[in-house]
Amino acid sequence: MANRPDWQPVPERYLEDASGYRGHAERAFAPEDEAGVAAVLREASARSTPVTIAGAGTGITGARVPFGGWVLSLEKLKRVEIRPGLAIVGAGALLSELHAAAQRNGQFYPPDPTETSASIGGTIATNASGSRSFRYGSTRRWIEGLRVAMADGRVMEVSRGDSIDFDPGTIPLPAVTKNTAGYPLRPGMDWIELFAGSEGTLGVVTEARLRLLPAPRALMGGVVFFADDGRALDAVEAWRPVAGLRMLEYLDAPSLDLLRPRYAEIPAAARAALLIEQELAGEDDPAVDAWLERVEQAGAFVEESWFALSAADRERFRRFRHALPELVNETVRRSGALKMNSDYAVPFARNREMLAYYRQRLEAEFPGRHVVFGHIGDAHVHVNLFSDPADPRRASDLLLEFARHAVELGGTVSAEHGLGKRKAHLLEIQYTAEHLEAMRAVKRRLDPANILGRGTLWPV
Repeated sequence: MANRPDWQPVPERYLEDASGYRGHAERAFAPEDEAGVAAVLREASARSTPVTIAGAGTGITGARVPFGGWVLSLEKLKRVEIRPGLAIVGAGALLSELHAAAQRNGQFYPPDPTETSASIGGTIATNASGSRSFRYGSTRRWIEGLRVAMADGRVMEVSRGDSIDFDPGTIPLPAVTKNTAGYPLRPGMDWIELFAGSEGTLGVVTEARLRLLPAPRALMGGVVFFADDGRALDAVEAWRPVAGLRMLEYLDAPSLDLLRPRYAEIPAAARAALLIEQELAGEDDPAVDAWLERVEQAGAFVEESWFALSAADRERFRRFRHALPELVNETVRRSGALKMNSDYAVPFARNREMLAYYRQRLEAEFPGRHVVFGHIGDAHVHVNLFSDPADPRRASDLLLEFARHAVELGGTVSAEHGLGKRKAHLLEIQYTAEHLEAMRAVKRRLDPANILGRGTLWPV
């Protein structure tokens, strides 16, 4: 074992994720190819040694953080092959690499998680989505096929529509547009539905066939500022049906305050903002002119809001949006605390109710120490708390309260990040003991020795 070329002492980068959550491991493996992945799993299975799959480390739930056993990194599985309407991608390739390769070929891959440095395998494991999920949904929808190394080292190749060969039972799913909490079990489901979002607990994705679309002829981006939340939420409801709209994002007042040192051009009176992106038939599309009337009717800041058709300006808007989670992470790291944030979504009809509940409780418990932003077009915003490193329990308790309230409103405890190890306890808030046992039965069937992702989804 010690002489295997893919074995190495465990580097620090494999022992934590972007939240600061840390663990430990005995050995790390970074095989050159799928055969090497399968060989490691066969050995681990024979020894009943836990194996934690290490993605790129951009996650914030601890799924890739090992608690003993071996780490298996897929970072060397970097294939990216672009064909008309299809990409064949290794699990270790980065999302940014896929986006760039597709763009060079006049195509695009719709899922766009914020962290483009995430690995493709990681985005599949968490069924990641991002801002374009408003129109295009999550990763699962864009998978045509997978190659998956199972716990015993067997390799399966599955395609869209290949039904699983057993009856998993039925799990009731929340009436939301995004849900990554547990396994979405139903009779007749296909293997892709099962593996995508299973967080590395059922098998190890080594390669994926992903569907691509032709690049839009033109795009318009915008950042629209409002004097208050009420008008912004009215605009969300009015703009959701707009044809071609693929992004509808929200920033609250504390988010804008956090951004102002970097972006002095944010209007001083702005207390909320919506970020939009629309696909157009061309730069002379009349849909462009319609936005002036929309912004005026919404009572937003007409002159101070930003709109652009050029790729350079739209990239500037993208950096503006991505600067916020970067600043949140930086603030948390400086404090020495773990990142404390929510990933809950509710049915759109309960969007205002959930946001009002957040506001009331945050002002009472964490005044001046929170930001709320995210995918409001899907009634899915992220609450981020700047907690006291010496007293993390207070933040944890509030996030738990929010999880319960989201479920009471018909929502989910995980819309796009997964639950990993840090949030595995939330699964029992959303599902009954009977439903959890159905999921555990699937886990036992595919990984009887419980070596894959031990502690992820299912606390040890």
